[in-house]
Amino acid sequence: MVEVLQPGIFTSIQDFGRIGFQKFGVPYSGVMDRYAVAVANTLVGNPENLPVLEITMMGLKLKFHCPTIIAVCGADSSPNINDKSVPLNRTISVHKGDVLSLGRLNDGFRSYLAVKGGFKGEKVMGSYSMYPGITASNRLNKGDTISIDETPVGLKPKNASFKVNRDYILKDNIEVFKGPEFDKLNKTQQSKLLEEGFTISKDSNRMGYRLEETVANNLAPILTAPVLPGTIQLPPSGKPIILMRDCQTTGGYPRIFQLKETAINVLAQKYMGQAIHFKLID
Repeated sequence: MVEVLQPGIFTSIQDFGRIGFQKFGVPYSGVMDRYAVAVANTLVGNPENLPVLEITMMGLKLKFHCPTIIAVCGADSSPNINDKSVPLNRTISVHKGDVLSLGRLNDGFRSYLAVKGGFKGEKVMGSYSMYPGITASNRLNKGDTISIDETPVGLKPKNASFKVNRDYILKDNIEVFKGPEFDKLNKTQQSKLLEEGFTISKDSNRMGYRLEETVANNLAPILTAPVLPGTIQLPPSGKPIILMRDCQTTGGYPRIFQLKETAINVLAQKYMGQAIHFKLID
């Protein structure tokens, strides 16, 4: 068992989300940065999609009530066990009574904690991903306990360490495909989107990232159409909205771009106020 001593800014249990329920209006949900989670789960010998903890920014403190092995990946949040620094992207043995803390954020925005066997949360519609209205809560709170498998101390998988590419965390180019309504924009509007930078608004979350800059337009609303994580909508305000993992399943704003799947990982590690640039790919 793991006990939440401090939940930090926002911590939740997530896996790769709910697949096949979108026709009922159920969001995909799931981890924002799939690459970091695949690395973390692989390090502890799990399938890539087992439930992990997604930690936004910093402040998480957990107490382990049984031995296990863990890995912390994604953002560099200065992880330590019993006030002693531990490395990112490595398998770490944890003993009964150990306290894991995530402190100062050095880069990135979201960290991921994997344990051997995964976190045993509430499974709804085939997924452990926390989402309001589907699971009992959308986040972990102080005093919560989570079941985990007890793992003999000293047991490590054969793939306990390998080279991890963290370059994507520092990238500011977001790779996109043209959306269905992109060609309805004039050349000036298209150029603005592709040649100028955009700033992530503080009004951003797991549902969507709003951008501060404006692209003036007279695009008419579209008939309600499917949208996905990574769809970029352009509302009448002209401030683009990038839909993320907890987004709705349909929308009526013009869809000007669709993020490449790996670009969602990149964007998930960007903090509010950070600048990004769109890069059009075929």
